[in-house]
Amino acid sequence: MTITLAAAAVERAQQVRQRADRPSQRRSAEQAGSRATVRAALSGVEVREAGDGTTLEFVGHASVYEQAYEMWDMFGPYTEIVTEGAGTDSLARADLDVPLVLGHDQLRRMARTTTGTLLLTEDATGLAVSAPSLDPNDYDVAYIAPKLRSGLVDEMSFAFRIESGQWSPDYTEYRINRYDIHRGDVAIVGYGASPYTDASMRQPAAAPTSSRARALLELALAR
Repeated sequence: MTITLAAAAVERAQQVRQRADRPSQRRSAEQAGSRATVRAALSGVEVREAGDGTTLEFVGHASVYEQAYEMWDMFGPYTEIVTEGAGTDSLARADLDVPLVLGHDQLRRMARTTTGTLLLTEDATGLAVSAPSLDPNDYDVAYIAPKLRSGLVDEMSFAFRIESGQWSPDYTEYRINRYDIHRGDVAIVGYGASPYTDASMRQPAAAPTSSRARALLELALAR
């Protein structure tokens, strides 16, 4: 029998010791074995030929801040929101290690912050993802590029650890105030938890470094 939001909140209020406690058995679906992934939905996907015709550029958002989406814990459904700026401290780490992967599979890596091939920043939308020079001959890049172009795949997700958050007074909503993404990932997925992310892949146009850097900040992926 499906548990309602209200019923889950009543049970949660009785069992959770304090509002700062993290969700227990956090997941993105009703099934107990589901992963705790958060997604963001695509506003447009494109693959363009670059001036040199040798690389592809991927841009998007692995999380959209201040947008509510449904999650589940051991008691049932609840609404979750990532606070604007929640990843600031984590993203500032000098040793930040985060890969861009397919479906949260750590062996299907296409870019990585430690190699300088993946850039993660926070903007007005959320967690912005930029991989400016993907190898089109890489098996995973070649696999996902046409699916992004056609719209068959258009969402992202990210794997992270909650460092700080709080339940609403009625225990129907949990707000993530600070997360740690170091040694987590940003992933291109079929479906995640949040429906607001977006993604875009293209071959970057030949341009001076400064112009290309600005182009990488274009919003093309919604989780």
